[in-house]
Amino acid sequence: MKAADIPTVFIIDDDRSMRQAVQDLVESVGLRAESFATGGEFLRRGRTTSPSCLVLDVRLPQMSGLDFQNRLAESGMQIPIIFITAHGDVPMSVKALKAGAVEFLTKPFRDQDLLDAIQQALQRDRAAREQQAEILNVHERYKTLTPREREVMALVASGLLNKQIAAEIGASEATVKIHRGNMMQKMQVGSLVELVRIADKLKFVLPK
Repeated sequence: MKAADIPTVFIIDDDRSMRQAVQDLVESVGLRAESFATGGEFLRRGRTTSPSCLVLDVRLPQMSGLDFQNRLAESGMQIPIIFITAHGDVPMSVKALKAGAVEFLTKPFRDQDLLDAIQQALQRDRAAREQQAEILNVHERYKTLTPREREVMALVASGLLNKQIAAEIGASEATVKIHRGNMMQKMQVGSLVELVRIADKLKFVLPK
């Protein structure tokens, strides 16, 4: 694995000894780790291009871990979070998990429990990155379509036949077939099922 591809585990905890213990554990299994005393330090660092996750203490100075989770969500920064705390309770854990946290671990926790949660979080981030890359790729293909081809795409994806599309846009069926063929080629799809799936990824507003 290239150095740039090694996943990074970010650790935010105001307890220096805890930060170091988690960092040592993470690095012992071949992952990269960076630790911070506050959420602000982490925000100034920014994300990496490799898969990553965040091990976040619930109790932090200035802003709680739960408030920091909300701040990340509001800013559009999507990173899987594992909460750790010595002062957790059921309502707190439920709130964190409902907001998308991967795990909520109460100190002291087993090393393996944290490592398992980290692997789950990294897998979630990999999947999200792959999905985002696919969506961006689809958008790039969509941008190559002409306005008429985009119109035909929407109608095809909605389930209309060529004859119906021709009536809808005021063109001949032969012309629709040409536009449809060009559109399918540019979008790199070979079936209606693939096209509908791609249209969904584009958040396409299909005609009713």
